[in-house]
Amino acid sequence: MIKAFRDTWELGIHSYLTYLRDRLLLAKELLHESGSVFVQISDENMHHVRELMDEILGQQNFIGQIVFRKKTMPLGTNFLECMDDFILWYGREKSSTKYNQLYVFKSVEGDQDWKWVQFSDTEVRQVTKEEHQSHNLVPLESDIFRLKSLEPSGAMPDGMFEPSYRDVVYEYPKNGYGTNVKGMERLICSNRVQPKGKLLNYKLFLKDYPVTVLNTNWRDTVGADDKRYVVQTNTDVISRCVLMTTDPGDLVLDPTCGSGTTAFVAERWGRRWITCDTSRVAVTLAKQRLMTASYDYFELKYPHEGLRSGFIYKTVPHVTLKSIANNPEIDEIYARMHPAVETALAALNAILPDSASFPRRRESKVFVASLDSRLRGNDDSAGQSGNEGDLKEWQVPFDFPVDWPEAAKKPFDAFHAARQAMQKQMDASIAAHAGQEILYDQPAVSKSKLRITGPFTVEAVPFATVLGLDEAEQPKEADIAVARSGATWRQSQWRDELLKAGIRGKGGQKIQLLDLVPLPGAKYIHAIGTVADTGDKVAVSFGPEHAALEQRQVEIAMREAGELFPLPKMLVFCAFTFDPEAAKDIDTIKGITALRVQMNTDLLTEDLKKGRASNESFWLMGQPDVVVKQIKAGCYQVEVRGFDYFDTKTGELKSGGKKNIAMWALDTDYDNRSLFPRQVFFPMAGSGDGWNKLRKDIRAELNEELLEQFHGTVSLPFKAGENECIAVKIVDDRGIESLKVINLDRISV
Repeated sequence: MIKAFRDTWELGIHSYLTYLRDRLLLAKELLHESGSVFVQISDENMHHVRELMDEILGQQNFIGQIVFRKKTMPLGTNFLECMDDFILWYGREKSSTKYNQLYVFKSVEGDQDWKWVQFSDTEVRQVTKEEHQSHNLVPLESDIFRLKSLEPSGAMPDGMFEPSYRDVVYEYPKNGYGTNVKGMERLICSNRVQPKGKLLNYKLFLKDYPVTVLNTNWRDTVGADDKRYVVQTNTDVISRCVLMTTDPGDLVLDPTCGSGTTAFVAERWGRRWITCDTSRVAVTLAKQRLMTASYDYFELKYPHEGLRSGFIYKTVPHVTLKSIANNPEIDEIYARMHPAVETALAALNAILPDSASFPRRRESKVFVASLDSRLRGNDDSAGQSGNEGDLKEWQVPFDFPVDWPEAAKKPFDAFHAARQAMQKQMDASIAAHAGQEILYDQPAVSKSKLRITGPFTVEAVPFATVLGLDEAEQPKEADIAVARSGATWRQSQWRDELLKAGIRGKGGQKIQLLDLVPLPGAKYIHAIGTVADTGDKVAVSFGPEHAALEQRQVEIAMREAGELFPLPKMLVFCAFTFDPEAAKDIDTIKGITALRVQMNTDLLTEDLKKGRASNESFWLMGQPDVVVKQIKAGCYQVEVRGFDYFDTKTGELKSGGKKNIAMWALDTDYDNRSLFPRQVFFPMAGSGDGWNKLRKDIRAELNEELLEQFHGTVSLPFKAGENECIAVKIVDDRGIESLKVINLDRISV
């Protein structure tokens, strides 16, 4: 886990608030009027951040304070320990802020209200103690429900009536019922009420509305998944912020990149993104994370319109009392299908009187006395004896009694078949007339496709330079090289580190320096020194801290080195990354030994540098040995023969061969701006590595015949592109990258 970027501020909270203020001011300028700002903060300084955001974004634009669980367990404190972090949410313009309601699925296990279960044949009973704690024990094809009061919060005159249910007249509550007489009839016909004391209650099934709205208290977000960074946030937390306030195709900005979690989440959910950081290590972590990630492929609502059309989302029903009470189809279904129930019941009653006796009720020990587990619904007419009148609908048992005559079996089955068919139609109508809630965090996932991160660029901007009074006059023409030149305090550190650690070469070789001192007056030769073994003079040019070493620096450094006396034998360019044209110029320098040295990004972070065992922070880069052949007119093939390494003992370039090439990529139509790998090879990959590992990571189907061709050092034949230029990027077994650019118009058959 990277520990280099823990929050440290020179002036404590004052430095942090200044840092945050600058970013909030920028966010305010960049945000669309429907945009949002989220700031994560601990309880220690939340009040300061809230005041700052009120000042910059406006107190009237405060939307919410989200509390989310961060710690899995207490770490120990002298007083009450806070287990949470906080997110402050502001809108650019609160009245115009975009908002998508998110939901979480209800968890009602152990809830004392959700204690009833109804089976597919409409039999009702209370759950057992074990079922109450684990709904997995509830029989299949059954639905959990609770009884909900039908009394509205305010008086409702139309609801002040006494309904009749199963030959019993019930009172109305103080404010009346929450529906009128017609609505109550529909509730009764659709089997949606159940008595509780002297009142009728509404049967609210869990499936009617299986979710609840997401509020500001998030208790299911403990810890970061796949944590690789000290202050890394759980992806679920950022996902909710993104999904609540953006749509597919919208742009998300994170000015504090860290490990790239926001960019990762935005890419996953089909949002465009920009992320930035002052640390190259953070950017490198984010780049690696994005390049190795795979995502589900979400089905587009209108594929021909692209991402802006949005995804196809899952939905859940939202059945309400109002939607049932106002559903006219219930009347039509009852009028059409209930006669079949009555006919079957009449046929059953016509047979049963011939029998001496038959059971109508059997009390269960585990259920309340007013509800029979063997009979459908509630029978408050307890005390009726066996042969007292015909059976009512709710008195017919669900299982055929063993002492009933066999002749009653057919009408018995016909009664239940007709009743269940009517109930099924009722339930279907209720579901059809219910509202639907969109689950924005559950788009439809393709079973045949998988996504990887789309194209993105990594760009660097140099720090601004503050000029002294004697430097106030600016050049008449802007020169990008001027902005990227000049000594920095970092270069002093790099010089000390280079003198101490030396430059690591191939096979354990090392260029150790005897001395290394700055060179006053030079623009791009930052130091001169002496090689310990040979006594040769060496000039050193450091690349920028937050940009690639460019062609202009190579040109000026070469000129400055030529003016030195005595003339240095070696010119060493040290950089975190090299511009392709600059790398090409360095490799072709004549008359002086020019070397490219890769600087480890750990040099930008004091914690990581000190934690290294040997601090070998400078690596000698090899020159790619690449041959291009024209097979036939307009058709080419590339062969990579390896790296040419500088031998520190002999002072000569020697071929490193092909065995140390871990990966190489070919862009067959290089535009001299960005590399687009059209062929990728893994020469060192074993049977389970390279493309095979990538196939496993992204769960893709790859052509087995082509896989073998992409393990070698010879490319597949290709035609010249519009730019008539190719680029070959090689990565050796140390992770050192090198790029060679070749113009095809110079290649002959």
